[in-house]
Amino acid sequence: MDWFTAPGYWLGRLVFQRALAGVYLFAFVAAALQFRALIGAHGMLPVPRYVRYVPLRRAPSLFQLRYSDRLFAGCAWVGAAVAAALAAGAGDLVPLGAAMGMWALLWLLYLSIVNVGQTWYSFGWESLLLEVGFLAVFLGNARTGPPVLVLWLLRWVAFRVEFGAGLIKMRGDPCWRRLTCLYYHHETQPMPGPLSWFFHHLPKPVHRVECAANHVTQLVVPVLLFTPQPVASYAAGIIVATQLWLVLSGNFAWLNWITITVALPAIDFTGLAGPPPAAASRAAPLWFAALVCAVTVLVLVLSRHPVLNMVSRRQVMNRSFDSLHLVNTYGAFGTVGRIRDEVVVEGTAEPVPREDGQWREYGFKGKPGDLRSIPRQFAPYHLRLDWLMWFAALSPGYARDWFGPFVERLLAGDRDTLRLLRHNPFPDAPPLYVRARLYRYRFTTWRELRETGAWWHRTLLREYLPPTRLAEAASSEPE
Repeated sequence: MDWFTAPGYWLGRLVFQRALAGVYLFAFVAAALQFRALIGAHGMLPVPRYVRYVPLRRAPSLFQLRYSDRLFAGCAWVGAAVAAALAAGAGDLVPLGAAMGMWALLWLLYLSIVNVGQTWYSFGWESLLLEVGFLAVFLGNARTGPPVLVLWLLRWVAFRVEFGAGLIKMRGDPCWRRLTCLYYHHETQPMPGPLSWFFHHLPKPVHRVECAANHVTQLVVPVLLFTPQPVASYAAGIIVATQLWLVLSGNFAWLNWITITVALPAIDFTGLAGPPPAAASRAAPLWFAALVCAVTVLVLVLSRHPVLNMVSRRQVMNRSFDSLHLVNTYGAFGTVGRIRDEVVVEGTAEPVPREDGQWREYGFKGKPGDLRSIPRQFAPYHLRLDWLMWFAALSPGYARDWFGPFVERLLAGDRDTLRLLRHNPFPDAPPLYVRARLYRYRFTTWRELRETGAWWHRTLLREYLPPTRLAEAASSEPE
């Protein structure tokens, strides 16, 4: 079956698999370090409560069968260990079936986490990691050539990621069509990075070029992924370069890195790789070929919903059409905010809270807070609480389920919750009251930065949550 494998793409597969395992490693480590406060048995949105009301068929997960914090931690760290082993090349040292089992274990463990993660795991890159991770199971290892069908399915994923994002922009905010969205985006994005201030202050003509280049990269270049080489390689290279530009300009968890990863198999590395190893030229086992063909048919059938969504005038972003997240639809920033609001959380030890009393501010690791602190780089690590705080500032509705429990844990001095923060202003004893206020943030100008040393300027807008004590926190809601 000479048609079934493409031995010349052996290096592309190797780079893809190592990179994907690296992304999985970040995902599992983040889950292990953050889950107790977010979805643990005593977390803000506990898994045991969730699985009582959501059946297995709607959210397939190992934790539907049994849950404990120790079991969750074990699954997360096992996933991290397997991902690290695959990143180091362990998948090429074992038989084909064993390598497939390792990739399948990663997919199953992370599926189990995402399907009980609720709001904290509602981002498009979770489904993207699962979809790409599922296809990686059938890409084989060094003992067989890369299956052509899976290589094309990976291009199909890369196409949908980019083309779907391009369509949602053209159909969404008019600023994308006017080429003005990047006048605001670097300042108002969910979590700016250390270079975002500088990107924001680029001349407006440069921002317009950025917008235009984005449209070309997302609406024209993805089509070229399906053309013969070397054009497909050039198209994938452009996608990789564009994503690296986005890596420099902000913190988008592993979205950029998984997009880079899924574009890599489209690149023909033959000139760099030389002839394929002898093992990669062997004929694929019949059972493996049959399995790959069956998966290809399954993916094509399940692609119906994402295709219909892309051609629809009511296109939606980042939706899974099946509970296994096998084939999904993607998109980002169909709307770009013109202003940036931030929720600032403060506490006081005074028995009677006063407006002008001694309130001390909690510091978050990634989201803007301290005016003199330049944003830090965290991606591809995902700070889930910080991202949800951005949504909370957009509308209290986004925070209704978890903000009250978050405040309650601050008032109780919960160690797992405090570990999610950069600065706890009450190291000796928790505060008696916590409040939240909404501020309007903007990047300072070059002159303001020189004179004050501040990267941000902020103005108080209103109260977000009135002073709340422990007995009231569980039922409190932001206004």
